[in-house]
Amino acid sequence: MIDLATSADVVVHGDNAAVLAKLPDESFQLVYIDPPFNTGGRRDRRTLRTVQDGSGEEAGGDRTGFGGRRYRSEETGRMSYPDTFTDYAGFLAPRLEEARRLLTESGTLYVHLDQRESHYCKVLLDQIFGRDCFLNEIIWAYDFGGRGKTRWPAKHDTILVYVKRRGAHLFDQDQIERVPYLAPGLVGPEKALRGKLPTDVWWHTIVPTGGKEKTGYPTQKPEGVLRRVLQPSSRPGDWVLDFFAGSGTTGAVAAAMGRRFVLVDENPEAVEVMRARLPAGTTYLDAEGGPLPGA
Repeated sequence: MIDLATSADVVVHGDNAAVLAKLPDESFQLVYIDPPFNTGGRRDRRTLRTVQDGSGEEAGGDRTGFGGRRYRSEETGRMSYPDTFTDYAGFLAPRLEEARRLLTESGTLYVHLDQRESHYCKVLLDQIFGRDCFLNEIIWAYDFGGRGKTRWPAKHDTILVYVKRRGAHLFDQDQIERVPYLAPGLVGPEKALRGKLPTDVWWHTIVPTGGKEKTGYPTQKPEGVLRRVLQPSSRPGDWVLDFFAGSGTTGAVAAAMGRRFVLVDENPEAVEVMRARLPAGTTYLDAEGGPLPGA
């Protein structure tokens, strides 16, 4: 059993199905997960740097820049993991049951998905939590990435929100950062200055390619999206759990907001990304709860 009463913030390297069983009942005010989306392939992300390779006819390189200078791209890193499940609901169900066990009575679960599996997962969550405990379907809309030529471009994710016990759940609306009105002239200067509360459709860009948040992890989510998740549904000092932690965004945001966190991931590349990103006092454990070797 991982003792949260005496633990600092924790990253656990291991299969979350095994790790979750070692966590105590009703310990977490908020659980956020961003599981694999079941795309049917692999999720890959390469990191590149561009190096000048001369100019003129003798130059090499694979692209041309200002003044005819030639540049070549060098791969500096690659991250990859499989994203194919024959029984996706069967994979998630025991983990979602554990999530419910681990939530406090006032706790909230956020499950981040896309259009491939969100409807199946909602039926599954209705069975595990009860339909009365469904709180929201949040749409995160963005405007970058690939453009399909044979269909409408898919530019949104779905975040399903369930509570442990409806009516007892924490939702502190006053803690949510306000956003600008789309038509400020319709509401008057005072309201326009204050801004409005976001709805269940969140317009927020992806992690910028050259942004300071960028880690290179294939499925990294923006810190702004996680701040909006944590603001109303947790308080300073609360424990937050993410058992598909990936690049560690949940932990980075939780630490910045005064929350405590447990992150779990079985990908060693994810753990190394988190080591470089998370606060120095973070504890790293293996699946058995022992110290995890590493720098």
